[in-house]
Amino acid sequence: MKSKDNPFSVEKSEESSGFLLWQVTNLWQREIKKSLEQYGITHSQFVLMASTHWLTLHEMEVTQIVLSNHTKIDPMTTSTVLRTLQQKGLIKRQEHLTDTRAKTVALTENGIEIVKKAIVTVETFDHHFFSLLGNNVKNFNGFLQNLLTGKHISS
Repeated sequence: MKSKDNPFSVEKSEESSGFLLWQVTNLWQREIKKSLEQYGITHSQFVLMASTHWLTLHEMEVTQIVLSNHTKIDPMTTSTVLRTLQQKGLIKRQEHLTDTRAKTVALTENGIEIVKKAIVTVETFDHHFFSLLGNNVKNFNGFLQNLLTGKHISS
């Protein structure tokens, strides 16, 4: 029942897309965190390592700004997480050959070994987690891409 003290536009909390997304994201992140503990890396560290590996496999020059754009992690956080990964001996950063402001990023041999195992673990978890969507996974991914790019879905 709507009253002047009730600013909510929904009758039930499960009708709020944002609240549902927040709940699902928290559940998913909590489980991903558990699955990555065996590798001694955080979810952010995994995302930057996996993205470095992905971009390298696709023959792209990997810099901090390329990683930040690819992962949607802000540049300062990207730099901080990369510094931690470098201290752990999982990545190496070097001055860019032509752009003195940029640093290139590469996985170390140990980093490659760990990220390959972690990717299998995360992809296995994701497959299981999102299998509840059945045949709707591709549509779900499309909706998420639309939200990321700001494209509106036609009815």
